[in-house]
Amino acid sequence: MLPSEIVKGLQELTAMTRKGVEALFEAETDLADAERELDLIEAKAFLEAQGTVADRQALARFEAADARWNRDVCKAKVNRVRTKLKGLEGEIMANATMSKIMQAEMKL
Repeated sequence: MLPSEIVKGLQELTAMTRKGVEALFEAETDLADAERELDLIEAKAFLEAQGTVADRQALARFEAADARWNRDVCKAKVNRVRTKLKGLEGEIMANATMSKIMQAEMKL
């Protein structure tokens, strides 16, 4: 691998990391919105339900099931973006290591 290829690879990985940071922000914002929606639906359903506290809680959870699923999907998206960013970080470190090895070989 040529030094120019390593530099190009690092530039591409850095650009992807920048995009990933923005994607993480968007995913976290979506998650916050989904959690807010879940809380609102669940609280409203609890206040409107009749019966014992346990019955009201169960009904509220039932009413909020779709919002809970949406929140869980948003959590999965946040985790996926974080995983991808860690992978990019590992690739950057690997390329940096290859660059250092090439420098050491050139000195020999």
